[in-house]
Amino acid sequence: MSDPVGRFHLIVIDSVDPARIAPFWSALLGVEERGWFTEDYLLLSDGGGIAPRIAFQRVPEPKSVKNRVHVDLDVDDLNVAVARVIELGGSLVAGERELNGSRWCVVADPEGNELCVALADG
Repeated sequence: MSDPVGRFHLIVIDSVDPARIAPFWSALLGVEERGWFTEDYLLLSDGGGIAPRIAFQRVPEPKSVKNRVHVDLDVDDLNVAVARVIELGGSLVAGERELNGSRWCVVADPEGNELCVALADG
């Protein structure tokens, strides 16, 4: 294996209004807002370095096409996870799917950024 180019730093998600979607992601992931580290970047983390840090980068344009990279979350119950996403202001993009024994749903945050909730044992 070759030497890596770098180490994982954080996940950055584009957002028209980071302050609007940060509470959704905080509640979804059980992490806290850690504040703005510039006027255009809002940071979330668990504070202990266990979960990946997430930053929301302010951009002028709304999301318009499918994400090329997305987050997958392990969940214990797809229906409960989808209901929680909707309760937090997100939406269901595609109902339950299955491939090679894995089951998941595609959901989106309040700005339309897609993520998957997948059965933890799948």
